Amino acid sequence: MTKQQLFAQIQKKKSFLCVGLDTDIKKIPEHLLEKEDPVYAFNKEIIDKTAPYCVAYKPNLAFYESQGVTGWLAFEKTVAYIRQRYPDQFVIADAKRGDIGNTSEMYARTFFETARVDAVTVAPYMGEDSVTPFLNYNGKWVILLLLTSNKGSLDFQFVQDQNGERLFEKVLRRSQAWASEDQMMYVVGATQGKLFEEVRKLAPDHFFLVPGVGAQGGSLEEVCRYGMNTACGLLVNSSRSIIYADSTETFAEAAGKEARKLQVEMAEMLERFL
Repeated sequence: MTKQQLFAQIQKKKSFLCVGLDTDIKKIPEHLLEKEDPVYAFNKEIIDKTAPYCVAYKPNLAFYESQGVTGWLAFEKTVAYIRQRYPDQFVIADAKRGDIGNTSEMYARTFFETARVDAVTVAPYMGEDSVTPFLNYNGKWVILLLLTSNKGSLDFQFVQDQNGERLFEKVLRRSQAWASEDQMMYVVGATQGKLFEEVRKLAPDHFFLVPGVGAQGGSLEEVCRYGMNTACGLLVNSSRSIIYADSTETFAEAAGKEARKLQVEMAEMLERFL
């Protein structure tokens, strides 16, 4: 999916919602545990009820890998289901990979050839050669970790060099030489607030993947005020507040309602800031 195609979906649905499929087998409704593949069964119902209101899905690999082979199969089946039933959806593997070049080549092959996702989150700590293998796939995206929403982001991301440049700024400046805004996005946490304005000035045309709205307390209005550009430029992720909105047999309907609420808010934000 190209940047233009993604923006077209945002305009069509009046939404820039990404639903995070952080599916924990210990949190899904008990009646699903009788299914052959409870995680996949849960995901299918969530997807069917939320697809009208979102433009992207983001399975978090940790929740699948924790189940071993069974979990990985659930991940693959989930991606295949989205591809078959909802081909207009942008699919992100939230894997946070990052290693030396030949290892990164295998990670890239895993997600872009085997799993067939559109994008993968990548950690830039090991530098350009650890990211480049993911950029060798036409039509695929790297989403680089930049400014995260966890409290530990203060440990390294804001460390300044002798010229006063913070580490996240250095990553942002340097990485823009590796790929254009048509192949690279950045993770910017919703809890960073007004810092969005600074990041947007340094990357005016890139898309940002924004976690932290909802359960983590980030403000959608603030994200849009400081982060939206002329092509929207935002994929705002919500996971727990949608997929765990209800723990009964009507869990999927509740998830759909929560996704719809966010879509309505996003339509208003697009009207105000786009």
